[in-house]
Amino acid sequence: MAWVVLVVSGFLETVWAIALGRSAGFTRLVPSVVFLVALVLSMVGLSWALRSIPIGTGYAVWVGIGAVGTAVVGMVALGESASLPRLLCLLLVVAGVVGLKFFH
Repeated sequence: MAWVVLVVSGFLETVWAIALGRSAGFTRLVPSVVFLVALVLSMVGLSWALRSIPIGTGYAVWVGIGAVGTAVVGMVALGESASLPRLLCLLLVVAGVVGLKFFH
């Protein structure tokens, strides 16, 4: 169950990162509220999951999911470059996260 919570918390990291960018320095109400709620839920889930997952593994997986998710949303929905080198780098991050999960 801790791994499920950790993965959901990682996806919530993507939500709060995108909302942070959309908040325009916290001048837009809805993205600012989405940021705050997603941030709190993400941190609560991370802290709960780390009760049974080692900190090094759990934090790296959480960050990896958030970073890859944010980059993918940027490429798919926000018009950021989806060049082959960027995609390969994201693949390396995913490989590292999967490796940490399996060798934990």
